Amino acid sequence: MVGLSERLRIERLPITHADAALLVEEVQQEYVVRYGGRDDTPLEPDTFELPRGTFVVAYDGDTPVATGAWRLRDDVLALGTKNAAEIKRMYVVPSARRGGVAAAVLEHLERTAREAGAEVTILETGTKQPEAIAFYQRCGYTEIENFGYYRDEPESVCFARLLGVDTP
Repeated sequence: MVGLSERLRIERLPITHADAALLVEEVQQEYVVRYGGRDDTPLEPDTFELPRGTFVVAYDGDTPVATGAWRLRDDVLALGTKNAAEIKRMYVVPSARRGGVAAAVLEHLERTAREAGAEVTILETGTKQPEAIAFYQRCGYTEIENFGYYRDEPESVCFARLLGVDTP
């Protein structure tokens, strides 16, 4: 039997695409439940357009089940380099969780960020997302100094991983 992560089709799409917008709204609603409000990080749609970024939707058949994105950053020093790609909008629908979908999307994002010239991936998540923190740590991410829009929020936690280094 083929697992969900093997059936996935990952497509680069604009963040404004209907399937992308649907899943971004779902993750925003999850933030409302966990944190009491939406993620207010300023994001311009063209931030996720090549060559400075990308946005992907993962499909199981015709059903969108996950999103992820990266955008190049040169203003954050992480693991000895400012040549970074920031991972954004990682989300897997509840029915597709624990099946390798997040790992497949993250691997795709890391590979394409590396192909775009990034040396490190960085990301911000929150303390009320312990499963996300555990996932990133399992994938070889280490905690770094907070950066970005939520750098001074006590519930914010940031991570980084050098690209080109095998995941444990």
